[in-house]
Amino acid sequence: MEDPNGGECNQEIVKKFRTHIAMRKPQLDAAEAGSVPKDEMVTTEKKWHIKKFDLYIIKKFLGTFFFALLLLLAIVIIFDINEKLDAMIAAPLYDTVFKYFLNFLPYFANQFSPLFTFISVIYFTSKMADHSEIIAILSSGISFRRLLVPYMVSASVIAIGSFVLAAYIIPPANVKRIEYTNKWVKDRQIDYGDNIQLQVSDGVMAYMARYDNVTKTGYRFSLEKFDGKTMVSRLTAQTIKYDTLGMWQVKDYELREFSGIREQMVKGEKMDTMLNVEPRDFLISSLDQEKLTNPELKRYIDRQKSRGVANIQSFEIEYEKRFANIAAAFILTVIGLSLSSRKVRGGMGVNIGIGLLLSFTYILFSTVTSTFALSGYTSPRVAMWIPNVIYTGIAIYLYRRAAR
Repeated sequence: MEDPNGGECNQEIVKKFRTHIAMRKPQLDAAEAGSVPKDEMVTTEKKWHIKKFDLYIIKKFLGTFFFALLLLLAIVIIFDINEKLDAMIAAPLYDTVFKYFLNFLPYFANQFSPLFTFISVIYFTSKMADHSEIIAILSSGISFRRLLVPYMVSASVIAIGSFVLAAYIIPPANVKRIEYTNKWVKDRQIDYGDNIQLQVSDGVMAYMARYDNVTKTGYRFSLEKFDGKTMVSRLTAQTIKYDTLGMWQVKDYELREFSGIREQMVKGEKMDTMLNVEPRDFLISSLDQEKLTNPELKRYIDRQKSRGVANIQSFEIEYEKRFANIAAAFILTVIGLSLSSRKVRGGMGVNIGIGLLLSFTYILFSTVTSTFALSGYTSPRVAMWIPNVIYTGIAIYLYRRAAR
C-alpha cells in the first residue's frame, strides 16, 4: 500500500523490515555461532541498506519527473487544441494526431525537461524532508555527498535521454510537425529571396537578384571566379533553375574568361552547371534549425560560415543549447536537493515557491542571452552557457550551506 505522495505507509515499512529479518535470521544465527564473521555481516547489511536507499531515491526521482511531464502534456494538449481549433477542424484527423501531436508532445516535453527535473527534485525531496526521511538517512551515517549520488544517477538518465532525443530523434519528427503547422496553422516557410549573394567555394562568388522557390528559378544570375584579387571568369544568365542536388541549369547565358588582357566569350541558350549550393543555403525559414540532427546541424553551420552567410545565429544557438541542457539537468538537481533537504517552517509550499521562482529566472536568463546572441552582442556559445555558469555558482553555495 502506498500513500498519495508515493511514500510507503508505516505498516508496509514494518512488514518489509520483518520479512527482511526473517530472511536474514539463518545468517544472523550463524554469525552468533561464530561461523560467519560479524564484520562481514555488518558490511553485508550496510550494502543491502545502501542499495535499497539508492533505488528508493531513483524511483522517487524518475517517477515524479515522468508523472509531472505527463500531467503537463495533458494540460498542453487542451490549450493547444483550443488555440488551433480552426486549423485542426480543417486538417485531416490522421495528420493532426500522427503528424502533429505525435511529434509535438515529445518536442515540448524535451524543451522543458531541465526545468521539470528541478521541480521534481524540489517536490519529492520536500515530501521526504517533511516526513523526516532525510533526517533518518543522514542520521544513519550517510553523508550529504553520498545522498547526492542517486540524485545524480537519475539526472544522468534524464540528461542522456534528453540529449539523444534532441540531437537525433526529435529533429526528423520536427520536419512533419513544422510541415503540418506551415500547411494548416501559419505558413512560416520562406519561398522568395532578393539580392542573394554567397560564396560557393574559395574564390567563387554567386549572385541572384531574386529567387522563387515555388518555381525553383533565380533571375539575373552571375557567377564570378577569382584567382587572388584577379577575376578569371564571369558567367551571367537571365535565369537559373534548380534541378537536383547541386545541379542547376542556366538559360540565356554568357560566359567570359579572362587571361591577362585577352578575353574569350561564349553565349548560349541553355547549360547545366554543378554548384555546391542548395536553396536552403540562402532561404532560411523560421525553425529550420529544429529540423536538423546534431551532425547535420554542425555541417550546415560550418558550410554557411565558409560561404560568408551571416544569419545563422539561430542554428548556432540550437546547437549549443542541446549541450547546455545536459549540464543544466545536473546543476538544477543539486540546487533542488540543497534547497529542499531540510524541513522548513511553512512546509513544502515554501520550497516549491522558491523552486518556481528560480525556474522562471532561469527561463528569463536563457531568453535574454539568446536575444543577445541573435543581435550579435555575444557568441551563441557564451549566450547559452551564461545561465549555467550563474546557476553553477548558486548550486555550489547552496550545496555547501546544506552540507553543513
